[in-house]
Amino acid sequence: MANELDVFVGNTTLIDEEVYQLWLDGYSVSDAVNMRLKSGILDQTGAGPDVLESDTMDHYRTFQMIERLLHYPQKLVQQLLFQIPPYKQSMLIERYYAFDEAFVREVLGKKLSKGTKKDLDDISVKTGVTLKSCRRQFDNFKRVFKVVEEMRGALVENIQQNFLLSDRLARDYAAIVFFANSRFETGKRKLQYLTFEDFASCAEHIIQNWTLGAVDVADDMDMDLDKEFLQDLKDLKILITDKDLLDQHKSLVCTSLRGKINVFQEMEANFKTLSRALVNIGTSLTHNKDVRDFFIDLVEKMKLQCNIWSWETSFFAISSCIKGICI
Repeated sequence: MANELDVFVGNTTLIDEEVYQLWLDGYSVSDAVNMRLKSGILDQTGAGPDVLESDTMDHYRTFQMIERLLHYPQKLVQQLLFQIPPYKQSMLIERYYAFDEAFVREVLGKKLSKGTKKDLDDISVKTGVTLKSCRRQFDNFKRVFKVVEEMRGALVENIQQNFLLSDRLARDYAAIVFFANSRFETGKRKLQYLTFEDFASCAEHIIQNWTLGAVDVADDMDMDLDKEFLQDLKDLKILITDKDLLDQHKSLVCTSLRGKINVFQEMEANFKTLSRALVNIGTSLTHNKDVRDFFIDLVEKMKLQCNIWSWETSFFAISSCIKGICI
């Protein structure tokens, strides 16, 4: 009895987004097949387990061949071997460079070196992120860092242009790169309640206000703190003793922050105490260790001591205070 088989041949590369995510998450083929079985896909398609395994393996092979292009997304866009529609290309790139917040929180501020990579086994156990996924994310961080570290121009724009990421993801990578370069301490126990989003917001304020690119457009470097700016902060000690200058500082800061933070009244009422703590932090930032411990000092001297700050808004206030001081 003759068997009939319908075959369709095309040159468009088929991408199953669910299987792609399983691959990105670091699951083996067998684990991915089991997860697809549990999703009830066989009931939807009428296929057998052997077909499902073959389909999963085929997708995995495709992703492995595409991966070398994803390392440098411009190559994926320009190549002709894989016929992938532009919207699918964007999806592949965006998901490949996406990261788990639990993982990035563990490596934020650490040097992106072999030494840190050796700790990925422990980080995988701690966060529940598969080791393969941890390695992919770490390698992505390191790759982006190496490409943009010596580039002039806006950090976010450089990342977008070279890796074709969305604006939000590019800003997150800018924060990761900035922290890796500046080596701020973020791993201490007293900082554990702070999320990556908290630190990313802080990084954005620092890049916009305290770096060489922010202070001098001719330098146009967003990754390095402006040493002259930090040195000038030593002159702020006069605010502790000169009441007239303190009043001017308070006026400038309150004008800038009125209506913008939800702890404005508390900040205004406790301004002298907050200003003194801030000045002490600012005048110490000429030393590398004090720069690294900047966030620890903020938590100890600004947040815990005064007990009025909501972290989501506090750094915006702190950044505005320093800008107000320097006016």
